[in-house]
Amino acid sequence: MEPVVTVGLDGSPESLAAAYWAADEAERRKLTLRLLHAWPLLVPETPGVPVEMDQNYWAKRIVHNARAELQARHPGLPVVGNLVADDAQHALLRAASESEMTVLGSRGLVPVESYFLGDISLPVVARAERPVVLVRAEASGEEPQPTPAAAGGVVVALKLHGSGDDLLEFAFGTAAARGLPLRAVHGRSLPLEAYVPWGVDHEVTEGITQDAQKLLSQTLRPWRDKFPQVEVTESIALESPAKAVVRAAKGAGLLVVGRRKHRPALASHLGSVAQAAIHHARCPVAVVPHA
Repeated sequence: MEPVVTVGLDGSPESLAAAYWAADEAERRKLTLRLLHAWPLLVPETPGVPVEMDQNYWAKRIVHNARAELQARHPGLPVVGNLVADDAQHALLRAASESEMTVLGSRGLVPVESYFLGDISLPVVARAERPVVLVRAEASGEEPQPTPAAAGGVVVALKLHGSGDDLLEFAFGTAAARGLPLRAVHGRSLPLEAYVPWGVDHEVTEGITQDAQKLLSQTLRPWRDKFPQVEVTESIALESPAKAVVRAAKGAGLLVVGRRKHRPALASHLGSVAQAAIHHARCPVAVVPHA
């Protein structure tokens, strides 16, 4: 199968916002955009059935309307529609395994009647073998507008130990495709010995910062060499990684966080940083699985 960017559609403003974002990204990367709508009650197509008797009418309309809007905005972009008679979560996970990335709509912590929120999006993010991007629609409920081509830079959250090449490849590749700067952020909570009765021991914090800065620079060096066109800045924050990443994402065009493919049996499929990013960051969030 040719490389594609897949977007899940359910007819909601959230999924349409995701489709706009996915179309922009597919065009930058010179990939085909696949519009996927999954519904278990789809029936086999019967030639000659009148519209008023077509049980698939609404499903086809969701894909047709989105495709028409996107091709009007991106006339040179290859767009294919894909109607699947399957459970949405199962269909999206299968599609994600075949796609360069999968894009879904989200409103973070705001409740909304969309099957991509909670019931579908989080399990897909937690289990997909390839990157999944969550895109928010406007909370006002207005029709989503296409994402500007250069809205903010790319922020990537790094652990320094075990972040994985897949995470950095995606972050640098996305920044290069967009022609945007990349900001690498590492958050580190202070150990108990850093605290003194009057606050924090600045000698201890200075040493922690210098060590972290050295490791961060070493981690990024081969990727700077591989993507010399990407302007890179480094940021060390002495606070919880989750808080540091959400704070750094303000004004960003995309936040990239990692997720380990294999976590302990009793651990959550998503770490604290990915959870915080998904629920609190206002920009699109890419969750990249890595070893």
